[in-house]
Amino acid sequence: MKKVFVNGYGSIGSRITSFLKDDNEISVIGVGKYSPDNDVNVAISRGLDVYVPEQKLDEFKDFKISGSIESALGDCDLVIDASPGGHGFKNKMNLYEPRNIPAIYQGGESTIGENSVSDLLFNSRANYDLAIGKNHVMQGSCNVTGMGRILEPLRDKFGDDLLRFDVTLVRRWADIEQTDKKVSDTIEMTEKPHHGDDVKLYFGKDAPLYVRAIKVPTRQMHLHIMDVRFKGSAPKPSEIHELYTNEFGVATLWTAKGTKDVRDYALTMGFNFTDTNMIHIHANMTTSIGDTVQMMYSDDQTGIVIPENHMLMQAMLFKKSYTEAFAHTESIFHMVEKKQKLQEHFAKNN
Repeated sequence: MKKVFVNGYGSIGSRITSFLKDDNEISVIGVGKYSPDNDVNVAISRGLDVYVPEQKLDEFKDFKISGSIESALGDCDLVIDASPGGHGFKNKMNLYEPRNIPAIYQGGESTIGENSVSDLLFNSRANYDLAIGKNHVMQGSCNVTGMGRILEPLRDKFGDDLLRFDVTLVRRWADIEQTDKKVSDTIEMTEKPHHGDDVKLYFGKDAPLYVRAIKVPTRQMHLHIMDVRFKGSAPKPSEIHELYTNEFGVATLWTAKGTKDVRDYALTMGFNFTDTNMIHIHANMTTSIGDTVQMMYSDDQTGIVIPENHMLMQAMLFKKSYTEAFAHTESIFHMVEKKQKLQEHFAKNN
């Protein structure tokens, strides 16, 4: 059994640990915390040992801390770094590399420039095999992960017939549980969004992909509006939807009026954190006009990267084949069941 430390207990760290407890190949040493807040008690109440930076031990004297992060790493096979954005690179340099510990980093980090945490941005649909046995890999953000689940099947099917992808990311302002984060009454434009460049790290640096982004005052998922141009006449919407019939983590919905409809239904299914962990194609919005297919799909924000982290962990830690890793992840996340329930509930009205 391999020992994993989750360094950070926010939106990502709390979700990852909730699933790793069901993985009989993994023992979670504990979680790292950087702020002395109530999440410390939440983690402890869930049976987790909490560790904090050595220099901050005094700040956590009112909590039942198990020790320092530095001490926890002495008995660790891999770290899933879910610390605040930018801390991952510091942790790599100060904690993981000196101890020769493999680590997974999240979307708040970078694979470019002097603060790069890795030369590989992971997307299980595109480059799983490249992560096998690597020591430092960055998991793409939720938007970057979601685009991969849509783009790769299109490329597999249509190849050179694809001319251009134009994507508008309509991003949520904050996660559901970030109740302390104010949702401002404005639509905020994002200058030079990183998402397109990140996707090109696995989709191809010369890919004709163009991305713009705005942030809107909601906590209910992201929405992507994608126009796909073809050399000749575009395929029918039904042909596009058929591509995703057996795709991992992509559900095709017909009657959801908005992202909150999907979130509210997920809440009734008993999923962890009300996550669906997938992309939802809003099929009633797919149209084919001349050489262009227009489609919309919602992205389960933080939830979508959790099974991706699990796939990546298996590549790095166990060197499993894609087929083996996929089967193990499915046994824990039950994505097929979730997809079926969502599609049945939001089925097309005949």
